[in-house]
Amino acid sequence: MMLSYRLVRLIETHAETLADGLERKVMASPSLKDFRALPTHELRERVYEIYRHLGDWLLGESETHVEQRYREIGARRASQKVPLAEVVLVIALTKENLWEFLESDAVVDRAVEIMGELELLQMLDRFFDHAIYYAAVGYQEQLDRMRQEERERETATF
Repeated sequence: MMLSYRLVRLIETHAETLADGLERKVMASPSLKDFRALPTHELRERVYEIYRHLGDWLLGESETHVEQRYREIGARRASQKVPLAEVVLVIALTKENLWEFLESDAVVDRAVEIMGELELLQMLDRFFDHAIYYAAVGYQEQLDRMRQEERERETATF
């Protein structure tokens, strides 16, 4: 657990660099056309928040907090008409960006450290899997609300 904590702190202290790297990936990806149309500061702020407070998310925050945050993100992206596939891809790129950072900066050279790293990898996988799920739930809920509002407007005009 000590190594996991140390690696989390390493990630948090490099949040700015990680956010820069992800921003470059998003801007370079031809699969993220609609996402790239969003204000760049919005993506950067959300990603920085994830990396900077990763310890809280992994070691302290409850599942309910992760659920609430990612439902909000999913709903916001639906309101912005960003396709769900792009929302999921950006979360996956956030995770991939983190792995690349860990591979380049966190050298593991002892068996105990490997076990600590495996523990961190499991926690990170669980976090990002839940993030994707809750973003999709929030996205779908927002689409449902928008469809309901549209139906109500159509009914009101008759």
